[in-house]
Amino acid sequence: MRVARRRLLALVCLVALGAVADGAAARTLAEIRARGVVSQCANPDALPYSSKQTDTPGFQIEIGRALAQGLGVSHQVEWIIPRLRAGLVDCDLLLDTIVTPGTERGPVKLSHPYQRSGVALAMRGDASSVRGFGDIAPAQRIGVMINSVASKLLNERGVRTVPYAFERDMVEDVVKGEIDGCAVSPATIAYYMHVHANAGVRYVHAYDSEPELRWTVAVGMRRGDEALLDAVNAILDGLVEDGSLARIYARYGVDYRRP
Repeated sequence: MRVARRRLLALVCLVALGAVADGAAARTLAEIRARGVVSQCANPDALPYSSKQTDTPGFQIEIGRALAQGLGVSHQVEWIIPRLRAGLVDCDLLLDTIVTPGTERGPVKLSHPYQRSGVALAMRGDASSVRGFGDIAPAQRIGVMINSVASKLLNERGVRTVPYAFERDMVEDVVKGEIDGCAVSPATIAYYMHVHANAGVRYVHAYDSEPELRWTVAVGMRRGDEALLDAVNAILDGLVEDGSLARIYARYGVDYRRP
């Protein structure tokens, strides 16, 4: 049951990329270099992940630019809302694709994992005793994303959950005291705290002790050739080793957690 849930979550990302692969012929490394451009699918209003803002483009965009530079080509963004609309545009890369061992990748190639992630737990500052999902008291109300893996898991454990459609709304309700905490992506809550230093909330990487709620992410690529995969892996490895990846995340207040 647990494995099935994690695979379902990963397949959401793989379906998006599979649609891209079906929509147009995949580009090989030679074709990308001959064209002089590598394209990336991203959301135009999803900080800290990505945005159209020139001063704060988001860490996905900054990583995409670093990959393009390493490939020796220009960087182009294909803006999509939501992520599943990737099939409507012709892009080469989709960052933060969830890696789940044993999941059929179909037409999608995945790079080396470059970041550990999962579902964090954000709480009001006065709930200092809560260090993980197992510490939530029966009376505490926890925001969850509708139909998410976290919502199903916490509901099964008898936690009082409150459904939301957007993570940003959950976090703001924690700050206002309307709920006690929320199950949220670590990047979302970290960036909120980075922008709102006195928000009075804190978060923990609660997924560290929850196998169902932790994963790694990679660069997803449409089916091309091994040369493209090898090149992207080499660039990513270099960004990790020289600290560039950690510095990109740090600009958005996000922890870099090496897989």
